Amino acid sequence: MPLPAFLFTMTWVDWLISLVDIALVAYLFYRFFLLIRGTRAVPILSGILVLVVFTSISGWLRLDTIHWLLRQAQLALIVALPIVFQPELRRALEQLGRGRFFARPLFALPQQDVARMIDEVVRAVEQLSRNKIGAIVVIERETGLNEIIETGIIIDGIVSAPFLVNVFIPNTPLHDGAVIIRGNRVMAAGAFLPLTEEAGPGPELGSRHRAALGISEHSDAVAIVVSEETGRVSLAQGGKLIRNLDEATLKELLMSLLAPEETPSLLPWIRGSS
Repeated sequence: MPLPAFLFTMTWVDWLISLVDIALVAYLFYRFFLLIRGTRAVPILSGILVLVVFTSISGWLRLDTIHWLLRQAQLALIVALPIVFQPELRRALEQLGRGRFFARPLFALPQQDVARMIDEVVRAVEQLSRNKIGAIVVIERETGLNEIIETGIIIDGIVSAPFLVNVFIPNTPLHDGAVIIRGNRVMAAGAFLPLTEEAGPGPELGSRHRAALGISEHSDAVAIVVSEETGRVSLAQGGKLIRNLDEATLKELLMSLLAPEETPSLLPWIRGSS
C-alpha cells in the first residue's frame, strides 16, 4: 500500500509540530490514566470497552436485534457517562484549576526522604503500640486520596513521630480518624476511610482493621493499624492484612513497598499474605 502523497510534501516544521501534537495527546492520556487508576472508573471503562466489542461482533455476525439493542445502550451511555464519572471529572477540573493536573506523581520523593519518613512512622507506631493507643496511618502511593483527605482536618505538615503520637492520644478531637501521609507530609488527620466490602477480617478485629482493608481495596495505599486492645501492629495493602508485626519487620515491609529499589525481597511474601 503506497504512502499518502501529503507525507512527501511535509517540511521539517510540519513534522516537528506533528510530533509535539502526538506527544501532548499521549501525555494527556497518561495523566488521565493516573487520575483514574485505582478508582471505580477503571472497571466502568472496562465494561464500556466490552460493550463496544460486543456491538462490533454482533454487527459482523448480522445479529440485528442484539446489535440494535447494543447500539441503543451506547446512545444511553453518552448521557449517563457525565453522571457516572462525576467524581472523577470534578477531581480533574479541580486539579486543572489548581495547576496540579500536570504535577509529578504523588509519591516521587528521593530515597533519603522516603527512608526518613518511614523511620518517623515506625518510631511513632512503636510508641503507640507500647502504650496500647489505637491508631491508623495511611500512606498514599500512586492512587490519589484527595477525596479521603477532604473528609478530615487538613494539616499539610512534615511527618514526625511526636506529631503522629500526639494525634492519636485518646479523647483528643482527631484520635478516632486516620492520618493520611503524602510523600513526606501529613496531609490530613481525623479522616474517614471506607470499610472493607469483604466478609471481614474476623470478629476479633475492629473497625480500624476493616477501614485499613477498605482503603487498601480502593487504592494502592499502605495502611498501618495499631490495635487499641492489644497494641499489636498490622499492615494492610492490596486488600490483604499482615498482622503481629514487630518494629524491624514493619520497617522492612514499608521499605519494600515504598522504596522497592532498595529492599525488594519481601514483596513476594506481602503478595502471598492474608
